[in-house]
Amino acid sequence: MLRLGTLVYADSSVIGGCEDAEFSAESLALWQQFVDGAYVLALSEHTLRELAGAPVAVRARLTRLPETDVVMLPDSDEAYELAEAYLQRGVVGRGSRADALHIALATVGRADVLVSWNFRHMVNLNRIRLVHSVNIERGYSLLEIRSPKEVLSYE
Repeated sequence: MLRLGTLVYADSSVIGGCEDAEFSAESLALWQQFVDGAYVLALSEHTLRELAGAPVAVRARLTRLPETDVVMLPDSDEAYELAEAYLQRGVVGRGSRADALHIALATVGRADVLVSWNFRHMVNLNRIRLVHSVNIERGYSLLEIRSPKEVLSYE
């Protein structure tokens, strides 16, 4: 995978956050940093599936970035197996398989950071520690998991 800059995996909450009053300021600021080339956006087929039923304004946001500025992470058996390992270790409950898959896709895709507004299942210190333990045990790199606010560059 050829890329320059920090690879930032954005889950659907960040893209939807651009159109949400509570999260729009930081989501839009991060989106602008993707547009400006400060970060490279990583999307997954999983994220696109989640956004299929989203409002038009949310889906349209994806068309505002040139395809050359986006890294698409495909589904893979490796990611599904890692997501299952997260579930077995209790990173998230079985009902949150979609969240486990986001984390696994970002990990397998070698993203530098996963950004999300999901504080219950992802951007949560105890869950991040469990993700790290599973990743270390399985030979993967540690994955930063942060909110968009924590990733914004204020330079």
